[in-house]
Amino acid sequence: MSEGDSIGESVHGKPSVVYRFFSRLGQVDIYQSWLDKSTPYTAVRWIVTLGLSFIYMIRVYLLQGWYIVTYALGIYHLNLFIAFLSPKVDPSLMEDSDDGPSLPTRQNEEFRPFIRRLPEFKFWHSATKGILVAMACTFFEAFNVPVFWPILVMYFIMLFCITMKRQIKHMIKYRYIPFTHGKRKYKGKEDVGKTFAS
Repeated sequence: MSEGDSIGESVHGKPSVVYRFFSRLGQVDIYQSWLDKSTPYTAVRWIVTLGLSFIYMIRVYLLQGWYIVTYALGIYHLNLFIAFLSPKVDPSLMEDSDDGPSLPTRQNEEFRPFIRRLPEFKFWHSATKGILVAMACTFFEAFNVPVFWPILVMYFIMLFCITMKRQIKHMIKYRYIPFTHGKRKYKGKEDVGKTFAS
């Protein structure tokens, strides 16, 4: 075997630039480290995702196609949003059994923070990946299925309204709000002013 015959080696026996680039790109640690670095910047992450979404919408509008891909992306985002609004432990399933913790239903119960089925970071990550996959699909003509798009828009609006109505009824029935602003403060018993003599 002569010099440079093995896969990924250049003529001089060192790994080629292309091989090093793709092997480094393929490492999961780099991708994960970028995700870890972006975690505290919630607003910036969502602004970038909204920007990507806007670019995708402009691309679909200019190309006048890929409506099925856009509809699938909308359904996927709706599914993620519903999971984001839902509690991790569904109170309707916990109603019959007293095995684990549940959401407080009375004023005098202990405060328990709302724990989502889909955390915000995973919601953002999945939504962004969905937009990127949909954007990639617009480069392939096979995904450009001809369809009368106003029907898809009306069906999506109906689906959104029905799903949100059901979710809001669930929130009202089990008395939870998926958005909290810090820990709730309760008033204790008022001091009557009596002191103990020592």
